[in-house]
Amino acid sequence: MSRSMPAIQNEKGGGAFAPFVRGMRDSMAIMLGYLPMATSFGIAAIQVGVAPWMAVVISIITFTGAGQFVLVALLGSGASAWTIVTTVVLMNVRHLFYGPSLLPLLTAQGQRWPLPFLAAGLTDEVFATAMGNIERVPPAQRERWYLGLQLGSYASWVGGTAFGALLGHEISRQAQWLQITLGFVLPALFVSLLLELLAHSRWQIVAVAMLVTALLLLVLPAHWAMLGGMAAGGFVSATRAPTIRIKT
Repeated sequence: MSRSMPAIQNEKGGGAFAPFVRGMRDSMAIMLGYLPMATSFGIAAIQVGVAPWMAVVISIITFTGAGQFVLVALLGSGASAWTIVTTVVLMNVRHLFYGPSLLPLLTAQGQRWPLPFLAAGLTDEVFATAMGNIERVPPAQRERWYLGLQLGSYASWVGGTAFGALLGHEISRQAQWLQITLGFVLPALFVSLLLELLAHSRWQIVAVAMLVTALLLLVLPAHWAMLGGMAAGGFVSATRAPTIRIKT
């Protein structure tokens, strides 16, 4: 720990907390997308009969974004508990691919934080932002930076859910168009983060994953298509020489 202190102190002031604060700052783009989307989720949960406190608890415990919309849709349709659990789990199995890709970059100088802390806030947008920006962060500061990135994103999602759940009835009654228009926010956010990621990654791998996913969507449910696309991208990555550059 002592060997990393000089690098930490050099972080433009602020000492050991500077990387965490920088991560919070870098999460602003995600927060701007999450706040309206989480508000939309809170509204949707109320409309299918979920209590406001339960909507917030769902976001606190699961934090799965699109998976939460599927969850409340299945609740509203009267689906069985088994169907709900298996569907949401399959939709989020893709996160198993994210961790192994990100962890070596986070722990380039040794792991200091327990894995549950590093994995708890891993979403599509957090992963894309981390992969697109992590090379700009000194290796000794990456874990703290990433924790700040996660916390900012997580807080905005839970806060947006609480707002939507508490005011859901009034918002949906006074502005029916709002819930419809908010539906585009999460896809638009992810596309913008994907474009940033392409500037720092091997675009051929991303292109293969996108193409395979699009083709599989013609014959398979979305969660299976995403898994197939990620498997194809992983295969292409494994057959190419690594080109990861770590800047110090």
